Order: sequence, then C-alpha cells, then structure tokens
Amino acid sequence: MSATFPRPARRRAVCRVRRAGLSVLLGVGMMSPGWGQGTTLSGGEPVPPAAVAVQGATVDAEDAGALPTVTVTAAPAAGAPSPSAFSRRRSASATRLDLTLRETPQSISVVSRAQMDAFGLRDARAVLDTVPGVNVERVETDRTYYSVRGFEVSNFQLDGVGLPFATGDQTGDIDTAVYDRVDVLRGANGLLSSTGNPSATVNFVRKRPTADTRFAGGLTLGSWDQVRLDADWSGALTADRAVRGRFVAAAEDKASYLDRYESSKRVAAATVEVDLSASTLLTAGYALQRNRPSGVGWGALPLIYTNGEPTRYPRSANVGPAWSYWHTDDAQAFADVLHDLGGGWTVKGTVQQRKIGGRARLFYVYGDLDQPTGAGLRSYPSVYRNDEQQWLGDVHAKGPFSLAGRRHEAVVGLSVSRSKSDMASRYDDVGVPVSEDDVLAGRFPLPDFDQPESGFGRFKDWRRTAYGVARFNVHDHLKLIGGLNVTRVSSAGEQYGEPHHYRTTRAQPFAGVVADITPHASVYASVADIFNPQTKTDQQSRLLDPIQGRTVEAGIKAESPDRKLTGSLAVFRVAQDNTAESAGFEDGRTYYRGVDATSKGFEAEVAGQPMAGWRLSAGFTWLRIEGEDGESVRTYVPRRTLRVSSLADVPGVTGLAWGGVLKWQSDISRELSDGVVRQKAYALLDAVLRYQVDKSLAVTAQVHNVTHTRYLNSLLWEQAYVGAPRSVSLNLAWSL
Repeated sequence: MSATFPRPARRRAVCRVRRAGLSVLLGVGMMSPGWGQGTTLSGGEPVPPAAVAVQGATVDAEDAGALPTVTVTAAPAAGAPSPSAFSRRRSASATRLDLTLRETPQSISVVSRAQMDAFGLRDARAVLDTVPGVNVERVETDRTYYSVRGFEVSNFQLDGVGLPFATGDQTGDIDTAVYDRVDVLRGANGLLSSTGNPSATVNFVRKRPTADTRFAGGLTLGSWDQVRLDADWSGALTADRAVRGRFVAAAEDKASYLDRYESSKRVAAATVEVDLSASTLLTAGYALQRNRPSGVGWGALPLIYTNGEPTRYPRSANVGPAWSYWHTDDAQAFADVLHDLGGGWTVKGTVQQRKIGGRARLFYVYGDLDQPTGAGLRSYPSVYRNDEQQWLGDVHAKGPFSLAGRRHEAVVGLSVSRSKSDMASRYDDVGVPVSEDDVLAGRFPLPDFDQPESGFGRFKDWRRTAYGVARFNVHDHLKLIGGLNVTRVSSAGEQYGEPHHYRTTRAQPFAGVVADITPHASVYASVADIFNPQTKTDQQSRLLDPIQGRTVEAGIKAESPDRKLTGSLAVFRVAQDNTAESAGFEDGRTYYRGVDATSKGFEAEVAGQPMAGWRLSAGFTWLRIEGEDGESVRTYVPRRTLRVSSLADVPGVTGLAWGGVLKWQSDISRELSDGVVRQKAYALLDAVLRYQVDKSLAVTAQVHNVTHTRYLNSLLWEQAYVGAPRSVSLNLAWSL
C-alpha cells in the first residue's frame, strides 16, 4: 500500500492510505473499512489523524508538517488479514485493549465480512449458526434466543457498547449488510457489558467510511421467490478527504417453505467521519431496519399427543393464519469522538440511541391434543405492541504506562445508560376450541380485538458503571490482566401487574493471565464473576432473582509462523444460580422458574488459511450441564456441536472456488406432561460454488440443506416447528 504525506498549511498532516487492488469481492458490499483517511487498527479502533504507523514507525502530525511531500511504499504487515480471510488477528471486544486473539485470555471467534459474503450470511441468525459453541434457538418464525455454554446470550453490542435485551430475546432479525464483522466473546464479559453475562457477548462492528471511492452492489435470487438487492458506497465527501461518508442499503422480499409465511425487510445506514483536527476524529451515523413479515407463528406446533405419541407435521406446517403479522422497526443513532492525547493515550466518547418498536397481530394455540380426533386445542389471539428506547453514553481513555521499568497498558472508563420498555396487548376469542386441521390450514377467523388494552410491561432500567482494566507486562512472555467493574443497576415499573423493581450495586472483578510457551503458542487462564438482573417472571408474575455465579476458563492458543492460521483449545466451568427456564404458558405469556446449574466442557477451534487458496473456520464444543444434585438439566441444549465453514480454490481453474458450511449437533430432548420429546442428532450441509469472473464481478451459487434433512428448530419451549428443507440461491456481486 502507499501513504502520501503532503505539506499542508498550519503544520497539519493529512495521511492518505490507499488499499487499491486488495479488495476481493466474495459477496455483497465486502469492502475493507477505513477510518481516519482510510486507516484502521486491525482490531477495529479508529486511528486519529495525528498519527499513522508506517512499517513499525509512527509519523506525528507536528513532525510531518515540517517535511516536504514524501511517498512511502510498504508491504502489508506479516500476518495481516486479506479481505478474503475468514479470520482477524486482533479484537478489542474483550477488554477494549487492542489485543491479538492469542493475547486475549478468553475464547473469541470473529466472523469476517469475507465469510459473511462467501456463505450468504445475511442476518444474525445465519452468522451465529456458524460460530463454534453458539446454539440458535428458533422458537418462532420471528423471535429467536441464543445460547452459549448452556446459557442464554442476552447482550448484543454495537462497536463494543450496548444494553442487554429488555425481554431476553431478539424479535425479527438483524441484517448484516451494515456490519464489517461480528465478534463473539464466549464467557463472562462483566468488564464491558455492565453486568456479567456467563454465556457470551456478541459485538457487531459497523462498516466505516473509506477515503477512496468504492461501490459494491449485489442481486440475490433464491427459492420461495426470494429477491434481494444490496448497495454499498463509500468515499471522500471533500477534496482534502477530511470528510468521508458511507451509505449502505438492502431490500429483500421472499415467501417461505412455511404455509402462508412471507417476509419483507428494508435496511439503510449512513455514516460520516470528520477530521476535526490533526488529533480528533468525529464519527456519526444512523441506521434503520424495518421487518414486515406476515403469516407469522406465535409459539409453534404441539410436540406431543395426550397418548404420549410425538406429532409429525409436514415441513410446511405453520400455526400462523394469513392475517397475522409481526412488524418491527430498529432505529440506531450514534456519535463518537476520538481524540489523541499524545504519548500513546487516546480518549473516546460515545453516545448511542436505539429505538425498537413492534406491532403484531398474533395467533397462539394451547391445550392437550388428542391424536384420533385432532381435538383439544384452544385459541389465544392477540394484538401486541412493544416500544423500547435505549440511551447510552460511554467515555474511556486508554494507553501505556511505565512501572518497574516495563511498559504496560490500561483502560479506564465510565458509562451511563437508561432504557424504557412499554409493552401491551389486547385479546379476543380466547379459549375457542379449534381443531388440528383448522390450525394447519390457518382457518381461524380474524377477531375484532375490541377488548381494552392490557399493559403487561412498563418499566425503566438505569445502569451506571465505572470500569478499569490493566495489562501488566510482567515479562516478555508473561502478561497479567486485571480489571474491575462497579455497576449500580436499578429498575422501576410493573410487569404483568406486579412490581418490576430492583436496586443494587455490584463490583465484578476479572483476572487473566497469558504465558508464551513457544514463539507461536500461549497458555492462558481467566476468572470472572456473574451478576445479571432478569426480566423473566414466574407463574405468580414475580421477577426471578438475579443470575449469580462465576465462570472459569483455561486453555492454549497457537498460530502458524506466517500468522495466517490460528487455533485454540479451551476448558471452562460456569456455575450459575437462578437461570430462567420455561415452565409453561398461561394468560398469554410464558412463565419461568429459576434453575441452579453448572456447565462444564471444552471447545476446540481453528480459523484462517491452512494453505494457500483455502479459507477455513471450524470448531467443536462438548459440554455437560448439571443441576444442584448432579442431574442433567436444560436437556434441550445440545451437548456436542460441530461447525465448519470452508472455501477452497479449485486447482487449475482461475477464479473458481468451492466449499460449504457444515452444522452438526447431538440429540436433545424435553420432558412434557404427556411424555418426552426427542430430536435425534443431525447434520446440515450447505454447498457453495463461487466464480470470480474478473476483479469486478463474482457469481456465487448455494444449495442449503443439501441432504434435505428433517429436524425441529428448537426444543427450548414446549412447541416447535420443522426447519427449512433443501433450497437454492444465486448471488451476483459487482464492485467499481
């Protein structure tokens, strides 16, 4: 790449970095992000315009201003990820320190833009389906839960900041068109997520503007009338490139293998970067996603008859009538200011607002289903609305310091957040007998819904946090990481007519150690406390007690000499009290009970390029989940999972690559009042064939569920629906 340093007026240096020829388009919008005149750290943190690293040296703006124009040409750093790589070497998602994955004393997986584009991972569910150890619980057509190491994931972040789900689930989907990569940190993340999450934190890293002009677009056609268009433009907005912008848009419409279910979504995002000075970078953006599905399932299909026999419906079976829908809007606005303090220290302030709105007309069935007659089910229609608003501010400083003759690193920060939730429903024709045949045919008539609205959730949550972490360079081959998060959480309001109220202050320590055992391998260990207030309620509509516990992890991480392939092996133990587990459905809601559980297991993962022309991401997880008396609990969570994503160039055929995604899980079960339902172990295989016609055009064909495997999406609840059968898609992607 080349960097040009002109002599500007007033001793201000402007660094332009061009990565021409490095981008390889594997899908829609796969463009390397650029910050601060096209320069980024590989961990995703922006580089202030004041300093740019070139071949290991730093050129300061004050010094550069006195120099004539100089052009420096340098090769990419050893091990730097190419735009087509399935891995990233660095991430700040765990501690906000820009560490390599090997230097991070926890398990972390990175799904790159290249991997998302190569395999058509266009929403969060598809992305997390490929991540080792992540279990995607598709309980309904438009509501999803996620679990890692046996426990639910409740925290999605945007660029490292965010708030837990208000209700513990994600409604609709999250389109990935606006994101450059997705980091999944497994284990507790109490340092940066206010309260400890024992399972994982998912960090969506936004695409950023570039100084050079780029455009990418795409067209996807698929089974069930799928049509999708993508566009991604980025470039300078002023002649001196001090102002840069990026605009991303996507539109998708499709039917489904499920009877009557159709979906439509629109996505748009705009981001602007401004060099306010030689040492200050302002970034601001806005994104909006609208989902408009119809024929949606609220709950799903009965799993068992009263005689104990399991139900077996057609793949297309759906409980949702044609008149049902679940519309969601997700609007996000943010602004960041990054300032270089000098001496290697930077300070960053972030303000983020998120508004999530839902409007739904739904149909649920409950009861005891008789096999011979198909009778025993009853109706539960509802009109539902949900409005959630989140405000979050964060300011933190990070940089090096000296102690005992050695150089160390630290981060200190403060964050304040407030969220407001307002949920209400109206019901009509509740308890009307409905036959199994009528449910499958969607023949239940649309009720008037003229009953008064019933507010079942109106509450506000506040979180105030002070945090700090230091990485001590005890020895060239030994690093200690210690941190503390002190959080004040409070809530006021009501839920299902009962008080939704708590107020407490907790301190959560974190400790980790990383020791190099060879130039290319390290061992590590970490421990973190868990504390997380819950929104789930029991059968009497009372809030469950907060989740509490501790997570411990140890392992080994290694990388190849050229740093293009990384691997890890981790063992973990998570002890958690008061884990919410579904206990039934009553009065239009699912109620829960608290379960004390301990999860133990190991994970093995490898990612990168095993050899030239072959990109790989793979991982295996084994775990055991036990209750207080050593009995197996949460049996609907698979104990063993395997995830493999592979794409390899075809020898002798320039531009042609083939590969696929393999997802396997062991058997799961759930005990019901009339018997036990089991889902046997199964594997899903997606095949990919991609042809890079030239540097501007690529064609990708995919076959999903090649073996046409039949499986239930989830046993998290007492109802479920059958997963998608074989399907195909074709993507045309181009760049200018």
